[in-house]
Amino acid sequence: MAKLVFAAIICFIASSAALPYQTETSYAYPFPFVSRDDWGARPPTLVTQLHTPAPVVVIHHSYIPPDCFTQESCKRSMRAMQNMHQLTNGWVDIGYNFAVGGEGSVYEGRGWDAVGAHAVGVNVRSIGICMIGDFVSKLPPAAQLETAKELIAVGVELGYISPDYQLIGHRQVSATECPGEALFNEISTWDHFVPVLN
Repeated sequence: MAKLVFAAIICFIASSAALPYQTETSYAYPFPFVSRDDWGARPPTLVTQLHTPAPVVVIHHSYIPPDCFTQESCKRSMRAMQNMHQLTNGWVDIGYNFAVGGEGSVYEGRGWDAVGAHAVGVNVRSIGICMIGDFVSKLPPAAQLETAKELIAVGVELGYISPDYQLIGHRQVSATECPGEALFNEISTWDHFVPVLN
């Protein structure tokens, strides 16, 4: 009997890696929230569970695709990013946990519970948030910035992000310009920003 129970547990653990992402459906987000189903995501080919609360938040910009200012255009951007990450790069899914559009909506990527593919070396302990657009020389719209901050606050409230999280830009852990000079200068003024990640 014990062997049967043990085998059932192992089978469940093995199969859980392929389960679809879990969306926080009962929570009333303080911003428009666009689920994977709503933007037309393909299912992931593999899910690796993220141990939460995550101690790190990494901010990115997409660069390409460019800025989007309506839900329809941002949904297209999400599909384009998933195509690049999943079909061209060969990743299991879109790399980011979430993305934020220029119109102030949050787009669910891998979500709160899954390890992303956005910042080598810190993926397993971070939530990756992509600001859709090119922010090398200009800032995102105010609504986009405010929503990103609200998303982080929600992550803390729901227990997915540690209350004493460290905030960084992608360039701090990889040889990249991301999240763009203008956006990086902006996030360096935000609460919890650290110049050097512990």
